[in-house]
Amino acid sequence: MRETRRNDWNELIGEQEASGQGVPAFCQEHGIKPNSFYRWRKRLQQNQPVRFALVEPKQEIAARAPSLEVILASGDRLRVANGVDGATLRLVLDMLRR
Repeated sequence: MRETRRNDWNELIGEQEASGQGVPAFCQEHGIKPNSFYRWRKRLQQNQPVRFALVEPKQEIAARAPSLEVILASGDRLRVANGVDGATLRLVLDMLRR
């Protein structure tokens, strides 16, 4: 049962991140107490390595800002300026994985 609960919260947290919705609005929509959401998100983040997800920008945004943004599972964002060489990007990603 404990693992099921962790999986349920993992799915909810992933759903909130993918929705782009703020935590309070998401919790209200799903009948969840925000403090429970934050507590589970913190608990689950402490036990997991850095995860990456493919992010495809909307075309109008991509036209204005030709850079790359990586959103980490923690909610932190890493913006990579246009023109950064591959070796530098690999070094940053390797450090994040540690």
